[in-house]
Amino acid sequence: MSRSLHVRLDDASAAALEIVRAGGMTDSEAVRTALREAAARRRVRSAIREEVLELAGDEHDRHEMSLIREQLAELAPASVD
Repeated sequence: MSRSLHVRLDDASAAALEIVRAGGMTDSEAVRTALREAAARRRVRSAIREEVLELAGDEHDRHEMSLIREQLAELAPASVD
């Protein structure tokens, strides 16, 4: 389904549109491309956020990471004061 939009661009948005259009795209192609890219970035950020929350709630993983931090601290050179 095709849908038309009318937008009023501020200076920053107009400059961003010119950057996206630099590849020879029309305004419509550039806006569609920018929307798809923005949606893809949001999906990735959302997936990462969900994974972080899942890992943060994993007690076994948190315990294992604590042990690794302790082992790394033991391997670190002594600080010179």
